[in-house]
Formats: sequence, structure tokens, C-alpha cells
Amino acid sequence: MLKRIGLFILTNLAIVVMLNLVLTVIGVLFGINWGDMAGQSINLSTLSVFALVVGFAGSIMSLLTSKMIVKATMGLQMIDTEHPATNLEAWLVSTVRGLAEKANVPMPEVGIYEGAPNAFATGPTKGDSLVAVSTGLLQLMNKKEVEAVLGHEMSHVANGDMVTMTLVQGVMNTFVIFLSRLVGWVVDRQVLRNESDAPGAGYYITSMILNIVLGLLAGMVVAAFSRWREYHADAGSAMLLGSPDAMIAALQRLGSITSEELPGAARGFGITGGVGSLFASHPSIEDRIAALRNLQA
Repeated sequence: MLKRIGLFILTNLAIVVMLNLVLTVIGVLFGINWGDMAGQSINLSTLSVFALVVGFAGSIMSLLTSKMIVKATMGLQMIDTEHPATNLEAWLVSTVRGLAEKANVPMPEVGIYEGAPNAFATGPTKGDSLVAVSTGLLQLMNKKEVEAVLGHEMSHVANGDMVTMTLVQGVMNTFVIFLSRLVGWVVDRQVLRNESDAPGAGYYITSMILNIVLGLLAGMVVAAFSRWREYHADAGSAMLLGSPDAMIAALQRLGSITSEELPGAARGFGITGGVGSLFASHPSIEDRIAALRNLQA
């Protein structure tokens, strides 16, 4: 636990350092003084660049470091895909390789980790991805059901969902940052009539409150898109296996247990996730099974 917390703190510090470096370089190259962004007259061009850089920096850094983070925090046992050590490893590699060929994507890295039934895919690109399954999933399901779950994860890879989610999150972050500071400036200058050269309390307080409120609304949009992706990944698994039956059976097994949310970089790309709210990354098991059964009709 302490190792995970330490890595989380270091990752966020690295993002902050990188963000400040990027902003400094942009400021030097284009002569931008970030401190003048919200003076007596708001500089919309400067605000737009600031919102774009800040909005995408965290998401892009998370994407680029996703494989490194899950390997470090989840205790993954990586399989040598050229020389698997056990029959189980050989079967997993063979199954993933077959699915990758059907999905027309490069062979990903394959790993196993100790944990409750789940699986996930991550990585910055289709050609640099990782698929992992938990020991709990391997114990719970038969091979056909595990294959269906792996098909779901390979569909995430083939659909480029990791990159798409990064873009959606970055766009949402950009709008939140831009609108919160724009409204903060209006409140500070037009409502509270601050005439000083520097932004007043109205700007900072309004921006902070709107960051939270708009951030929650943006989170709902991102979660809704994540749920939509899950339906497509389920359908992708059915297509790769030639039938939705195995995916339906796998979901039924998962519906009989209490699932656990995956951490950080893998959250949103597992076979199960938080459900039951506007912030859920996955639809309910029942809705997913119903969607798959519609494919049979």
C-alpha cells in the first residue's frame, strides 16, 4: 500500500513538473506572460492556450505512463510470450495471439496479477499495449469464458479506446479550465468591480468552485462515454469469438460476485468496474447481457 501511495505521489509530482516546464517553454517561445491572463482585460488567446495545455497534460502523461504504472502498482507477473513457463501461460499467450490476429493488431504484452476476478487492457497505442488477467478470473471461469473476456480487452485495444478516452478526458478538462476562469474573471471584474491590476478574490473563489462543479459534470460525460465503450467491447468479443454466448456466460459469472474497481491507470478498461451511478465506468451486468442477446436476435 505504501509503495502504491508513493508511486502515485511521484507520478503526480512528475506531471506537475512537466506541466510547469511545458508552460515555461511556451511562454518563452511565444512571449506569453501567464500572470497577465486575468488582469483588467482577460486575454482569451492566452487563456485558451493555458486551458489546452493544462487540460491535456495530465491525461497524456497518464496515457504514456499507463503500462509502467500498472506494472509497478499491481504486481504484474509478465509472461515471456516467446517462452511461456507453464501450460497456463502458454494457453494465455496462444489465446491472446489468436485474438490479436483476428483483431488485426500487434501482439500485446500479457500478464497475470493476484486479485479479485477482473482483467484489463492498457497502453499508449495499439502497437504498445498490455493485457492482464487476475488469478481470481482464471479460477472463476472456464477457458471459453476467459477467452471471451480476453476478446473484450483486445477489442479495447483494437478500437483504440485508451487513446480515445485520453482525448475525451483532455477535451473535458480544457473546457472546465477555460470556462471556470472566464466566468471567474466576469464575476471578479463585472460583478464585484475589481479594478486592480491583479485578479481578486472573486476570480479565485469562483474559478475554484466552478472547477469542482464543472469537473463533476465533465466526469459524468467521460463516464457515459466509458459505458458506451463497454458495449462496443462486448460486441467486439462476440465478433472475435463468432458468438456472444461465451461473453454472456462470463458476464453472468461476474454478476454473481462482488467486483472490485481497478486502480488508476487501468480503471475504465477492465471487464468490470463501478456501476450504479452517473459516474460509473461500466454499465450494469444486466444491461450488457441484454445488449449481447440483442445481437443474437
